[in-house]
Amino acid sequence: MVAYVVLANFTDQGIRNVKDSPKRADAFREMAKTFGATVKEIVWTQGRYDVVTFVEAPDEASIMSLSLSLGALGNVRTETLRAYSAPEMTKIVGQML
Repeated sequence: MVAYVVLANFTDQGIRNVKDSPKRADAFREMAKTFGATVKEIVWTQGRYDVVTFVEAPDEASIMSLSLSLGALGNVRTETLRAYSAPEMTKIVGQML
């Protein structure tokens, strides 16, 4: 599985219905399963982003399909970042010249 951090901001529609946000988070967890992905954590934040989610997915195509499906619902806009664990990063830097 590949790790991703998904940064999200509410759209106008999403903020109008912000009281439903925890329910939408549960629905997102279920949606992720249909793409073979697992939502590890969802947190609501103050500052530049409204929601930060940690997801593991089988590959880039799966996370892309999940992100597009989420965006199509109209409540959030997302930015997805590939994340690396400490062991993965150790291997990566070990291959440097």
